[in-house]
Amino acid sequence: MDPRSIVRRGYDLVSEAYRADSFDYAGSDYGRLLDHALTGDFDPLDILDVGCGNGIPVDSALATSHRVTGVDISRVQLQRARALVPVARFLQGDIARLPFRPASFDAVVAFYSIIHVPVDEHLGVFRDFARLLRPGGFLLATLGHTAWTGTEDDWQGVEGGTMYWSHADRETYIRWLGDAGLVVEW
Repeated sequence: MDPRSIVRRGYDLVSEAYRADSFDYAGSDYGRLLDHALTGDFDPLDILDVGCGNGIPVDSALATSHRVTGVDISRVQLQRARALVPVARFLQGDIARLPFRPASFDAVVAFYSIIHVPVDEHLGVFRDFARLLRPGGFLLATLGHTAWTGTEDDWQGVEGGTMYWSHADRETYIRWLGDAGLVVEW
């Protein structure tokens, strides 16, 4: 199976085991990172969440003040996201092949999603994110810190729920982000 099929099927199978319909956002890593990134007085932003999953906790938190578009490869995750965060817009798609026009978003967030794309495509993904951002926009992403590619069987304790990961090391990511035209601030 190709990596995209593994990830799609994996999240379709483990959706409920991976993330419940509720999440304690306050004090979580998601909350700390988003609160830090969105410190200040912002008008409502157009935010793209790549690899949005079931919309919890990121999209449900962001959609209280911003216009959110989520993209995910998993049909099951998107069905749940539409039910759990009805004020956001959700599309099925591949985060390495986003269909949006240039300068469509003020921010792109990618929590634990880029690591499911083959590492040889990451620089192209970053370039696409830079293309999608409006001037002054930002990317908030979680990435791997050591290079590794592989799969895990029965992920999240779900029989048949195989998952694929692929990521570079920290220094490579910093270089690729710069090569894509993005400035690493923190």
